Amino acid sequence: MHPRMSCCGPSRRTVLGALALATLLPFAGRTEKSSAQPNTIVATDLEVVTITDTSVILTWTTLAPDPSGRLIPVGADTQVRISPADSARAPLLVFADDRPTPFHYAEIGGLEPGRAYRFEAWSAGLRATPALSLTTADPAAPEARGEFTTLVPPPGRKLHTLALANDVHYGEQVSGLIAGDLPPGVRQGPGLAPYPEVMLTAVLDDLRRPDRAAELLLLAGDLTAEASASDTRAVRARLDAWGALGHDYLAVRGNHDRPHLGGEYAGCAPAPADHHDCWADVFSARQELVEHEIGGLRVLGVDTSRLDGAGGSIERPQFDHLAERLRADPDRPTLLFGHHPVTAESGFTNLAGPGFVLDGRDSAELQALYTRSPGVFLQHSGHTHRNRRTRPDAPCAVEFLEVAAVKEYPGGYSLLRVYEGGYMVNFYKTRTEDARRWSALTRGEYFGLLPDYTLGTCADRNHVVLRDFSGLR
Repeated sequence: MHPRMSCCGPSRRTVLGALALATLLPFAGRTEKSSAQPNTIVATDLEVVTITDTSVILTWTTLAPDPSGRLIPVGADTQVRISPADSARAPLLVFADDRPTPFHYAEIGGLEPGRAYRFEAWSAGLRATPALSLTTADPAAPEARGEFTTLVPPPGRKLHTLALANDVHYGEQVSGLIAGDLPPGVRQGPGLAPYPEVMLTAVLDDLRRPDRAAELLLLAGDLTAEASASDTRAVRARLDAWGALGHDYLAVRGNHDRPHLGGEYAGCAPAPADHHDCWADVFSARQELVEHEIGGLRVLGVDTSRLDGAGGSIERPQFDHLAERLRADPDRPTLLFGHHPVTAESGFTNLAGPGFVLDGRDSAELQALYTRSPGVFLQHSGHTHRNRRTRPDAPCAVEFLEVAAVKEYPGGYSLLRVYEGGYMVNFYKTRTEDARRWSALTRGEYFGLLPDYTLGTCADRNHVVLRDFSGLR
């Protein structure tokens, strides 16, 4: 994502939050205790990231000023207190970890579906508070209210769990740049592994744990920074060490993975107009449809990348192939994934504007195709690095879901849990120590304004949709 800045300025409260968070940028590689002043610790950036039917995940950060007065991350304990919202008693301690960390992650299970709970997060004897961000300071947000309600899962058996992820940017060295060296970006600390590797490893580690248990990973583009031969081979090797392409994971390219010009790419497969395509050597050819089935659920991956540029399009041969597949079995439950968002709402609400998403003519044709294919229920996109659901422009019952980036704040993936009576979507931040550190530090990108753009509302991140999937197995 390298968008132009939007036309509209932030509110005063957001600016104040940006100034506070921007103090982290000079210390992106530091986590210190000895030089901080513990008696002035603040517990901030509280986020209710994930709410399922039986669990909740909270994250926050503890900071303290160094001798020069600049805030730096400082370790403290982690506590969470929860009680039913209709209970007269104060929230009870349900999670406690005395190991000091600046980057707090607490997952609490055993909750009842569809029930409201009051909660408090504590570190160093201080109650954590949300940042000065419109997303979490909104009076309706769980962080501001101190209350959340668990989801009610769809009826019937749970059938499958799929992971939706995108925007790894393997090979990238500086996160958060828009043009040239501006605004100030964030670099990985000396001696630490490159952050795209840290964040992808954290995702892959998460997905194999029993509490996530994803059967299939869908990667919706921008796996590389600029599709060099070395980065493309490296990210493929990392994924292959985890699972098999076409069985455990599927991948489509994004605009960063497109064919390139220049001597660095000369050894890769030839592409039109003197370009060379390193992605094609390692993954798949340009504008090639990816097809898969899991228990009767059809999964189709669309290459929306252009030969040049950040916007998206679907060339005629791939479009015809897609239309043929949908026309042959229009009622089959079908999930599509591709890099570029589709809807007009997405075009007008992302930072770079309508030219950043799928071409308007292709979008209209694609959505018209969906109106004749009632089995299509969700399209997963990346590219904008945000969690957001947008409205279709045609009368189709399709959810258009954008998922935040793997490589930077909020740093994670979504799980799609499919039941006989519908599906549940939940966004998860990755939880290794190095990943939590990097996610917390990169929330300072764009002068601290990134959370208001990328985190998304609680409903964007966590929701249930009822559909009839009783024919799946």
